[in-house]
Amino acid sequence: MYLPPQFRSEDRSLALALMREHPFASLISNDDEGLPYVTHLPLHVPSHAQAEGEELSLLGHVAKPNPHWRYLQARPRALVTFLGPHAYMSPQVYPDEQRVPTWNYVAVHCTVEARLIEDAEAKDALLKQLIGDHEPPYADRWRALDPEFQRKMLNGIVAFELRVTTLQCKLKINQHRPEAHAAMRAAYAAGRPGEQGLVAWMDRLGLHGPA
Repeated sequence: MYLPPQFRSEDRSLALALMREHPFASLISNDDEGLPYVTHLPLHVPSHAQAEGEELSLLGHVAKPNPHWRYLQARPRALVTFLGPHAYMSPQVYPDEQRVPTWNYVAVHCTVEARLIEDAEAKDALLKQLIGDHEPPYADRWRALDPEFQRKMLNGIVAFELRVTTLQCKLKINQHRPEAHAAMRAAYAAGRPGEQGLVAWMDRLGLHGPA
């Protein structure tokens, strides 16, 4: 993605925080005609992957009728994108009038190498990690389901591991315009959820405007 220096983040912990807080990702591959094929899906981001240089792998699955897994099998290299809070920014946040509107957002793009997971126990373990991310109490119910029903459900999905080979993190929150930060923060704090989400990212980056 386009990464101006002022918006490029090299802080891996911020990228991982964004991915874990907004795990509903877009998985993008080329189909058999060479066109982009996109699946929107939740991905598991392991909690232990923190250190810079430590290998990071994402886990997910698609329904077996979804051809995406076949594209991953034929062409393992793919792209995963995560989009965090985003919102319009009015030029009224500036102290002068020679400004224009823009859109602020935070995003992570990962180039990945895919590996299909076919073993039933490994697929079950993957599902339990996703359950742990989103509804831990459901784990007991899953374990109590009829084994034949579980087998049917597991056979209906194709699971995969996505090994991250490159990671880009873009935090576009008008960092290079400190004269606008105080007014922008006040406007976003009174706004909709996406705008309020950007306030939390402003706080993470210490964007409060002139003292």
